[in-house]
Amino acid sequence: MNYLLSLNKVYVLFVILLICSIFFIFLVFQIYFKNENDILKKIEISNVDITEPKFSINNNSKKIFVTAKEGNFLKNDKILLRKNVKFKSDNFSLLSDNVTFDRKKQTAFSDEKSLFKSKNTTISSEGFNIMEEGNKINFIGNSTIILK
Repeated sequence: MNYLLSLNKVYVLFVILLICSIFFIFLVFQIYFKNENDILKKIEISNVDITEPKFSINNNSKKIFVTAKEGNFLKNDKILLRKNVKFKSDNFSLLSDNVTFDRKKQTAFSDEKSLFKSKNTTISSEGFNIMEEGNKINFIGNSTIILK
């Protein structure tokens, strides 16, 4: 005799519904706790004053746009820019990780590895100093210049 035909159909249906219910409850809890953990990860307390700051250094002849991932106010006019700091104009771009920017004097200083790129020139240095509202850039420390 076939064993499956001897089973009570009501019991089989009950067991199938019970298994489906347990599976459904498991999925609901997984989705709920996953969303709750994602929300908690997003609510981290940050020690950054400015996230993704963007501004420009203006002088008579050109604009130099400045972007970074993070910024902290050091004093009223001084900002420490961190993580992927970029100075970009029509003629060049300058990349570094930590830069101190003076909003009042429109100057910037970094003593970390920096990379300057223009049309025919690449300069890598241990730091830089932007002076006179962006008209002058001094490279600090060991520098390598590549001319094309």
